[in-house]
Amino acid sequence: MTLRELVWMVDARRRDAWQHTSALLAMLANVHRNPKKKPQPFTPAEFNPLAGERKAVAPKTGVRTLKTIFVDGR
Repeated sequence: MTLRELVWMVDARRRDAWQHTSALLAMLANVHRNPKKKPQPFTPAEFNPLAGERKAVAPKTGVRTLKTIFVDGR
């Protein structure tokens, strides 16, 4: 396996573990929730620190940029 594949596996396992944990936390919070004070039930996304996290997308560069790096930088 490549290092990239191992990093993907670790990240997927971490996200999966947080999905399970946040579902349990939401269920526990809803059991003890006061419906008069908070009429809307808790969602797992409220307990998941990775729910709003997005992966960074690498910016696309053209051939001209690569030429300036590799050809001019001899």
